Amino acid sequence: MAIRKICGVETEYGIFGTGAESNPVAASSLLVNAYASEVDRRIGWDFEDETPGNDARGFAREGAMPPMVETHLANTVLTNGARYYVDHAHPEYSTPECADPLEAVLHDKAGEEVLRRSMRAALNYPGNPTVVVYKNNSDGKGNSYGCHENYLMDRNVAFTKVVTGIVPHFVTRAIYTGAGKVGTETASFGGERLDFQLTQRVEFFEELVGLETTLKRPIVNTRDEPHADPKRFRRLHVIVGDANLSEVATFLKVGTTALVLAMIEDDALPARELSLDDPVRAMHQVSADRSLTRPLPVVDGTTITALELQWELFTAARRYAKEHGLEALGAESVGEMVLDRWEGVLHGLETDPTSLVHQLDWVAKLHLLEGYRERHGCAWDDSRLAAVDLQYHDLRPERSLFARLSMERLVDDADVALAVTEPPLGTRAWFRGKCLARWPEAVVTANWDSLVFDLGSDPLRRVPMMDPLKGTAEHTASLLDACAGPADLLDRLSS
Repeated sequence: MAIRKICGVETEYGIFGTGAESNPVAASSLLVNAYASEVDRRIGWDFEDETPGNDARGFAREGAMPPMVETHLANTVLTNGARYYVDHAHPEYSTPECADPLEAVLHDKAGEEVLRRSMRAALNYPGNPTVVVYKNNSDGKGNSYGCHENYLMDRNVAFTKVVTGIVPHFVTRAIYTGAGKVGTETASFGGERLDFQLTQRVEFFEELVGLETTLKRPIVNTRDEPHADPKRFRRLHVIVGDANLSEVATFLKVGTTALVLAMIEDDALPARELSLDDPVRAMHQVSADRSLTRPLPVVDGTTITALELQWELFTAARRYAKEHGLEALGAESVGEMVLDRWEGVLHGLETDPTSLVHQLDWVAKLHLLEGYRERHGCAWDDSRLAAVDLQYHDLRPERSLFARLSMERLVDDADVALAVTEPPLGTRAWFRGKCLARWPEAVVTANWDSLVFDLGSDPLRRVPMMDPLKGTAEHTASLLDACAGPADLLDRLSS
């Protein structure tokens, strides 16, 4: 039986600063430090368990370059259980572990609010530095930054089986998860310059499977850091997606992927052969095809469109729900919502994509661009269109084009504001966040699977949290309420 798909989203934000903050590392550090100072939280990250070079295949290709662990850059852990830090030259917000796809949407939106508050906090520094943040995936100059997803999986499922099962989904889900982009930045399309493509991120991918995340990006990333009991769990680290502003797109991105992974664990994928002949090329073709009609070669000699392949996966998912249930996605109602939304979006894409203008990023952005072109009579290579594209992703409320649209909401502002400070109830993020909120002076460092306490005497005390479904409000709220302080908590845990 498939295990619960505890999930999370890590977003690297585009950044622009002026003056001394024109250096992106300095600007990103300013944002993180300004926010941490404003909320009076400076809990450091514990890097002891960071092993980015571990490969799920048991080996890495010669010359592979896993991400560097940069321990010297700004880094903090928040009371909602999230991590907020500088990753290379970008501010990155990693949501806490979420119990279902809808909760992931909520905490992804909370991350946007943290970045907005950070921009305002930075203005209080000497010189009133202006730092602008964009939730997008490329700078228009050939540099891409990621929006990663994470899913808890059963370690007993062979990684080769995961790869075979998930690749067709990753290649084709862009028809509803893409954020849309004017033009191209790489040679992925054989020298052809596209007017508009469905995704921001896809053209930067070059391999099927691999360890890297910044060079020779693979469709399936093999980084093997479960941040949990490695004998029981695997964490699938997904780097192929766009950063979405649309809540519906984020919900479908996480929800459909979690469901397909559950189907892989339970051997419930479609009987039809869906393995694509050249997945990397096919993924580029999907991004280039806003008509959604381009046939993709399958290994058995047939062809299939991205939309047809998604219908195959959806039909199998409906059958899976009847035979296995949807417990792997958390609440049954959330699983049913994933299926209903998936079906509705596929139907809309099949009959009239413009009907999804209030649901999907790429459709909404294309509508904006077409309207601008019609009003101003400009060609696709007009620099003003690239500016409109970028402004869609601007997180400043007064500048954001996305904020002016009537996009459908799945979570409300009051819940988002609460999620900025409060952790999810149903994962170990609850225990992490509540300990940080109650005893920040006693917590030295934190990471996903442990907390380190300093009680004023040697040695430091580490509290392991190796199961993402332990440390929930149900498991620990009464314990925390009964404790007089961190020493009492550690004594009770030891006994």
